[in-house]
Amino acid sequence: MSKINIAIVGLGFGAEFIPIYQRHPNANMYAICQRNVENLNKIGDAFGIEKRYSNYDELLADPNVDAVHINSPIPNHAEQSLKALRAGKHVACTVPMATSVEECLEIVKVCKETGKKYMMMETVVYAREFLFVKELYEKGELGKVQFLKASHQQDMDGWPDYWPGLPPMHYATHCVGPVAGLLKLDAEYVSCFGSGTIREELAKIHNSPFAIESAHIKFKNSDLSAYVYRSLFDTARQYRESFEVYGSKKSFEWPLIEGEDPVIHTAKKPEHEIPEHVTVPDYAHLLPEEIQPFTTKGVYDMDEQQHLSFTQGSGHGGSHPHLVHEFLTALVEDRDPFPNAAQSANWTSVGILAHESALEGGAIKHLPDFFAI
Repeated sequence: MSKINIAIVGLGFGAEFIPIYQRHPNANMYAICQRNVENLNKIGDAFGIEKRYSNYDELLADPNVDAVHINSPIPNHAEQSLKALRAGKHVACTVPMATSVEECLEIVKVCKETGKKYMMMETVVYAREFLFVKELYEKGELGKVQFLKASHQQDMDGWPDYWPGLPPMHYATHCVGPVAGLLKLDAEYVSCFGSGTIREELAKIHNSPFAIESAHIKFKNSDLSAYVYRSLFDTARQYRESFEVYGSKKSFEWPLIEGEDPVIHTAKKPEHEIPEHVTVPDYAHLLPEEIQPFTTKGVYDMDEQQHLSFTQGSGHGGSHPHLVHEFLTALVEDRDPFPNAAQSANWTSVGILAHESALEGGAIKHLPDFFAI
């Protein structure tokens, strides 16, 4: 399989990926799917895509579709992923994987039964900052990793549909992914505390009162733990998806203000722990030449503004073409993508169980062994 017939489901954020698939040497941008027929045709006309579906089940019945890339609202992720896998399609899905641990377990189980691939399209583990730290780690420049930390703070006021009042940790993969993904660690258990309160009209939607949720994650078969925290409402903070790693030789710290350079601390120099600002390079050279330009610019170039998450997230660190390339390459090479179904379930369930922990005053919550399914 050298050319994969891709169908994109959901054309808000999903439209960001259309030109990347169109230019990737292993992809045929075959079909698009959205319930709103007017917008479906507008996007199809703009990008020259002939095959269009307003009904998801009809899309899945098309034998020419090899894989679906799901960009629908969060509550639909698990249902649509399971339908696609059972219809014999490979699945890439935007975060999070699901809204319950049971759904995560079911997706892993169905992947095993069908032999189809699943990849959660977690942007942070393909952002240039993560790739930079990963390179430092693989070269041995960090030394022994001692601790990892990440945050995702965002003002979600004014966002539509299911976002108002969402428990912070129910959308935690942007901070769980990097702390687990750097060393490919699996979370074993989590403890989380809620802090502060959001206004009543928001809190009552999901019965979730907390302004901030902060969690410690213990990793399986490792001496490492990580600290992650999230806020969505009624907390004054510029948008920030941060990732920090502390090693015995070098440590990497995220800037406090967007647009500033991160800091590397180096131990055992004449002046102990010398800090210096570093410019994180782009990693387009890891990609096929045809899609390298997409690491430094948005791709949704129609009259409308880019999707709000892409704008607020500063282009998601140039991750989109890396995500596409990993998914397609995994299919062509018949291997698991990163993150695969079990890893995606592990990362997603950390957030789900962290919120349960916060509601129970920090109770320890053990994760299922998704890797044993």
